[in-house]
Amino acid sequence: MPKLFPLFGLKSEGYPGMGQPRRNQISLKATPYYHLVSRCVRREFLCGHDPLTGKDYSHRRRWICQRLERLVQIFAVDVCAYAVMSNHYHLVVRIDEQTARSWTPHEVLRRWLMLFKGPAWMHEVVQSGHRMASHPSMSLVVAMYRSRLMSLSWFMRCINEPIARRANREDEVNGHFWQGRYRCQALLDEGALMTAMTYVDLNPLRAGIVERPEDAEYASVAQRFAHAAGRPFPGTGPKLMALPAGGAEESDGPGASPPLTLLEYLELIDWSARAVAAGKGAAMPDGIPPVLSRLGLSSEMFGDFVAAGGGHGLAVLGDPDSLRSWAVSLGRHYFRGRRLAAALFRCAGERLRFSSSKHVDRSQRPLPST
Repeated sequence: MPKLFPLFGLKSEGYPGMGQPRRNQISLKATPYYHLVSRCVRREFLCGHDPLTGKDYSHRRRWICQRLERLVQIFAVDVCAYAVMSNHYHLVVRIDEQTARSWTPHEVLRRWLMLFKGPAWMHEVVQSGHRMASHPSMSLVVAMYRSRLMSLSWFMRCINEPIARRANREDEVNGHFWQGRYRCQALLDEGALMTAMTYVDLNPLRAGIVERPEDAEYASVAQRFAHAAGRPFPGTGPKLMALPAGGAEESDGPGASPPLTLLEYLELIDWSARAVAAGKGAAMPDGIPPVLSRLGLSSEMFGDFVAAGGGHGLAVLGDPDSLRSWAVSLGRHYFRGRRLAAALFRCAGERLRFSSSKHVDRSQRPLPST
């Protein structure tokens, strides 16, 4: 029987793409970085100004930021970038498995009780100190809660469910607030991470909400600009994964930072913002940031990507070689996005052909797995 979908090929006519279970989308062995999206039901303006009814729900965007601020203090999940829009929100996150594994049993249970009421015995164990929590009979229970505290599914559940309940109480209605489960996109390498972060940070500008990226009240880019300027961020938002201030040595360890400094990232944001203003297909602005070349990204395709969101619907983003490895590791025969990856990571592909497997360029090394 012939294969319905060729490896990395285009969709065959008459066979729409089917959703994939989370186990086929999240693999810490491949990458700890993911781009997450959650939308309001029917894409209604349930978190912003609704032009149909005239009601303003913008205060709910602050609810999401406040919830994020709390959850990053509990989960082993770092936020690299976020943007809360009128009818959806974006997150770029890193699962910090190393930190989660380092927690003591007592710390695991204590953190869980910060999220949920929990049974009476759990409160007794936490109040008794480390002795009872470390008992061998508790190992399976602790392992279950530890895995949940580094699970993206539980992380998104703990964001969306309280927001939905609170919004429904405010509107005095019942029913769904969010449009199904969240969408997840794996970011396989450093170029994919920077592309996703830039795309997310420019969402308010692309939507016409602000004229400059740093004016976005509910986006991480405003926090980055405030930090670079040495002033406190006036809004509400989660603690962000730090970008090196400059001059720091590169690290390939489990906790390695993103591959560029804060000022380099803001330079990339500034150039990309001018590309967004120019529109898709327009000539790229002058002064192409050197970091694009270092990451092996095509400036033309990168500009079009952040201006028009060329990665919608892709379950994974990375250079062509990373996509092939990802498919093989999951036993998949089909992945959307190979052509986009080949164009976006054009420079990386050219360099890869001239480098041996022992001397791979830094832009092509997979992100450090935690």
